[in-house]
Amino acid sequence: MYAIVRISGRQYRAELGKSIFVEKIAREVGETIDLNDVLLISDGSDTQVGQPTVAGATVTAEITEQFKGKKIIVFKYKPKIRYRRKSGHRQNYTRLKVTNIAGAGHDAPAKQSKPATKKASTKKSVAAQQESES
Repeated sequence: MYAIVRISGRQYRAELGKSIFVEKIAREVGETIDLNDVLLISDGSDTQVGQPTVAGATVTAEITEQFKGKKIIVFKYKPKIRYRRKSGHRQNYTRLKVTNIAGAGHDAPAKQSKPATKKASTKKSVAAQQESES
């Protein structure tokens, strides 16, 4: 299940349980935030597109980190007149972890338990092979 949300003028694909990073949101780490500007909700078989937003839909996310992006070098240069200016910029970002997507007939499904790991099954097959060989 995923949703397209608009945060500070940009659109992001928010998938359940995944993280997205957006421009800085002035909140503390650990707070939850409700994003009400939902443009689309899809669960694979059913898709709802808003006009311009889906009525009653919300995406709940938790702020996990505030950080700065990579440094971008800004270099201005004019030939033949000895004009050179070099400066850098680091943009502030916020990492959001999507915890719930709900609204208009869609509720996020409960997380299913993970299937048995591959290691357990390979140990059993190795033991079975050793028994058959001896």
